[in-house]
Amino acid sequence: MSRPRTVGELRRTVSGPGVSVKEEMRRNLLRKLSAGEPLFPGILGYDDSVIPQVTNAVLSRHNMILLGLRGQAKSRLLRSLTGLLDPGIPAVAGCEIGDDPFAPLCRSCRDRLAKEGDDTPLVWLGPEDRYVEKLATPDVTIADIIGDVDPIRAARGGFDLGSELTMHYGLLPRAHRGIFALNELPDLAGRIQVGLFNVLQEGDVQIKGYPVRLPVDVCMVFTANPEDYTARGKIITPLKDRIGSEVRTHYPTALEHGVAITQQEAWTDRDADLHLPRYVREVVEGIAFAARRDKKIDGRSGVSQRLPISALENAVSNAERRSLLAGESPAVPRISDIYAALPSLTGKFELEYEGELLGAESVARELIRQAVGEVFSVYMGGVDFSPVVAFFEAGGTLRIREDSPASEVLGQLHQVPEVLEHVPLLGAKPEDPAPLLAAAGEFVLEGLWAQKKVGRSDDRGFVAAERREDTELDLERLERLRKLRRQVN
Repeated sequence: MSRPRTVGELRRTVSGPGVSVKEEMRRNLLRKLSAGEPLFPGILGYDDSVIPQVTNAVLSRHNMILLGLRGQAKSRLLRSLTGLLDPGIPAVAGCEIGDDPFAPLCRSCRDRLAKEGDDTPLVWLGPEDRYVEKLATPDVTIADIIGDVDPIRAARGGFDLGSELTMHYGLLPRAHRGIFALNELPDLAGRIQVGLFNVLQEGDVQIKGYPVRLPVDVCMVFTANPEDYTARGKIITPLKDRIGSEVRTHYPTALEHGVAITQQEAWTDRDADLHLPRYVREVVEGIAFAARRDKKIDGRSGVSQRLPISALENAVSNAERRSLLAGESPAVPRISDIYAALPSLTGKFELEYEGELLGAESVARELIRQAVGEVFSVYMGGVDFSPVVAFFEAGGTLRIREDSPASEVLGQLHQVPEVLEHVPLLGAKPEDPAPLLAAAGEFVLEGLWAQKKVGRSDDRGFVAAERREDTELDLERLERLRKLRRQVN
């Protein structure tokens, strides 16, 4: 069935203005809940925490703020609210604020409807047309958000500056009958935050220089980082009081949630033949979990979910590059590829004093080692690797370079007794291609090194556990610096 294209055609199908945007969102949310439909597709790990709170806020017809550290999908969650809007609503064609033809706000629409009547043309606004988002920065003005006089429009139209027809509408009026999202609210200057009071409480905006009030119909949603309250700005108390619901977001609480998020977001669908083992995904995700609990990293700043996403993409790229150079297939990321992804890790966290002494790269290497050790315990915690340990204790060494072809790695792994016998626990089979077996075998050695059962030299050669290791030397150096600091103090 075709949609009405004029006000007259619309009048024959509906009798009056539609419901408010908050009531519309509530109605559609109730329908989804009754039908058992997913409320916010693509938002993972929030089913038992954030999503119920957002649901309650929408059902209560509240404006809301999502409060959380960086990389917690706050903006994505706000954008997914458009899924609660109707597929299309009618608006006066050419109107800057998408006026309802049965209840127009702006003067130009009122004049046009009075002149053209039922012949006034319509447009249909989809959910994406009704979502307006702005990143709050200190240079944002009240004119950007609310609006101001437009002298050029007044001059061209021959209007008096006091006429409503000279208004330049800001982003908030342009979100009329939709959702207005403001990211990083504390960065907005206090005097600009004051300009939002009327919208939140009385539901209207007052445009500078005009004795007119526009009762805009808008659902306002915000995001903020708790650390920004003191680091860069704050949300003024009267504004916080007017926001209906404050929803706290969080990082994934379980490794499988983090793996699912990273799998959804990371670009791993390459043109090359690629096989990405599950244990590699878990190690990459484990790095983020280790970083969030590491005291050498500033937990107040947070460790974004973008860390494992970027690290996985970088590791896959390194495996892809090696596969092309060696002429082997499929490309299979190894643990050494995760170490090669250090550039995607070191910029994703802020260091405390102790971490700065060690350096970002040393801290990142230790995080990888911790993650490997934890994942290794899950897959192979009950396996007896004493023959492997005995090989190195007897003086055996094994040097696996990051760019070594899989056939070369397998040739070296076959020198170590029983190192490949347990790779079926990792999902690898003896008949699998060499790159899969090489990646599994290297993971075994890396896991033993992470648990300090074998050692590893500077050039990544695996050796007996009694050898001194870089990380242990770094930790000893850190302890000496701590003692020196205590003596100075």
